[in-house]
Amino acid sequence: MTVVRRPVEPLLWLAFSAGGVLAALLVPALLLLFGVAFPLGWLPAPGYPHLDAVVRHPLVRLVLFALCVLALFHAAHRLRYTVRDGLQLRRLSGLIDASCYGAALAGSAAAGYLLLAAG
Repeated sequence: MTVVRRPVEPLLWLAFSAGGVLAALLVPALLLLFGVAFPLGWLPAPGYPHLDAVVRHPLVRLVLFALCVLALFHAAHRLRYTVRDGLQLRRLSGLIDASCYGAALAGSAAAGYLLLAAG
């Protein structure tokens, strides 16, 4: 019986694409609300008890976790190809891959811990 090794590259491209789309849809809206509209008084700012109740909802935590994880893997994939191909460092491909995706995994673990510890 032969074992077929499937490449992980398609999963990395999937995370790259999903992270880019999710970040492009949610991050500008969050920045507009929390960085511009609330501080300038265009919209009434929600109080701490309201935001705390929203963040404690499991679905909101799941969406925030997905946003963090996919954005981190999007950035890792982009940085990987920028460093490897843009700087012509193909000989360090293993180290670059481990650094980029290891940082994305560490950031994902930190996001998961912080979201779980918040409740």
